[in-house]
Amino acid sequence: MDIEIIYDEKKYEILKNYREAYNLEEIQKRYTEYFEPFDYIVGDWAYGKLRLKGFYKENNKNSRDLNNYKYVDNYLKNNCSNDCRYFVLEKK
Repeated sequence: MDIEIIYDEKKYEILKNYREAYNLEEIQKRYTEYFEPFDYIVGDWAYGKLRLKGFYKENNKNSRDLNNYKYVDNYLKNNCSNDCRYFVLEKK
């Protein structure tokens, strides 16, 4: 999508914004320093609440199957509501 945002002095690019899920105000409520080391942040909506999960690039030393970005589709399919609204941010 090539939309670059700056949040908490960190730059992110919106890679996906399925069903207009991205909402800066809600991200600001949920984002903590816990997400700073992750290469990607995935946000999905469940029961009207935003959930965030961090993922790493495949070549990142901290990457495991549970948080490897190449498995993000599996995460969305298995851990999120069917056809939920979601977005993906990539740290720049």
